[in-house]
Amino acid sequence: MPITRINIGPVHPSTHGVLRLVVDLDGDIVVNVEPHIGYLHRGVEKLVENRMYMQSPPYMEKMDYIAPMTMDDLYVATVEAAAGIEVKERAKYVRTVLLELQRIASHILWLGTFCNDLGQLFTIFMWCFADRDRILALLEEATGSRMFYVNMRLGGVKYDLPEGFDTKALELLDYIEGRVKDYEHFLESNPIFMQRTKGVGILTEEDAKDLGVGGPVLRGSGVNYDVRKMFPYYAYDELGFRTMFMTQGDAFARYKVRMMEILESARIIRKALAKMPQGDALGLPIKLISPPIKNKEVIVRRELARGENMMYMIADKAGPYRLSIKSSAFSNLAALNHMAKGQKLADLFSIIGSLDLVLADIDK
Repeated sequence: MPITRINIGPVHPSTHGVLRLVVDLDGDIVVNVEPHIGYLHRGVEKLVENRMYMQSPPYMEKMDYIAPMTMDDLYVATVEAAAGIEVKERAKYVRTVLLELQRIASHILWLGTFCNDLGQLFTIFMWCFADRDRILALLEEATGSRMFYVNMRLGGVKYDLPEGFDTKALELLDYIEGRVKDYEHFLESNPIFMQRTKGVGILTEEDAKDLGVGGPVLRGSGVNYDVRKMFPYYAYDELGFRTMFMTQGDAFARYKVRMMEILESARIIRKALAKMPQGDALGLPIKLISPPIKNKEVIVRRELARGENMMYMIADKAGPYRLSIKSSAFSNLAALNHMAKGQKLADLFSIIGSLDLVLADIDK
């Protein structure tokens, strides 16, 4: 049978943004997948180089619009490293709590869209959006915004946690932990979900390392690696959390890692709230001035919802002279062809969905 070439995208409901895939098929078996990106390229790195340091966090948040606070944090932490600014002790815990809430919100949204990609599980899609909204409402109370927070400040945060936040957060975590059990019971007793994820898009541990994937995609292949554990920052090294990983390397394993991470994030938040130190968590106010630079060249890494993101900065007096951003989503997409070869065309969308791609983060 001759090879058939088809185009999927760049606007397609299962490609999570403006992604184009050129797919070669032998019947309905995938022979080759070539991703074409760049439809969302905005030149963010160059924009940052032409602005003062603290004018750029809003640009960063638009890169990962599913978990915007995490990109805000990565950039501000990079500026802090260049300026030699220490984060206040209470702010370390506040940031940890907010970032883990953002991780939970991201994973829940991923689950809803992933199940929608599979075409049979719209109930979970609606559940996830309603549950994520509860988290966004709590983040809005803490930051003043539902989506783009711009809450990180040099040395701390813009707003400390409001009065009564602890009680509301613990109630929310009780609810989310119960909902994860509901998700798992609903999905893992559903033969369609199991058939579309078990044994689909297998990535071995060796290949995961060689291809440089990150986050739940890496840990779903049995690699016990998490930046929060390997290179601790903020309060993570004081909270004794566990890295979640599976060994099967398929779409189901990647789903399961994210479900376990939601529960582990809830435990991290509980411990952080219990150990929250007193004092001031507020950072420096934003002014159109540049902080004194102590380190001209810095690299900062963070464990975002989609994996390890890194930021390399050459610092100048007025603003970044050079900024380069390494995205885990980019590496995960680059592994798609390896994972999809030999799979059925219908399973290609299960594999793409299991990668949790954000094209704005890939294209920059």
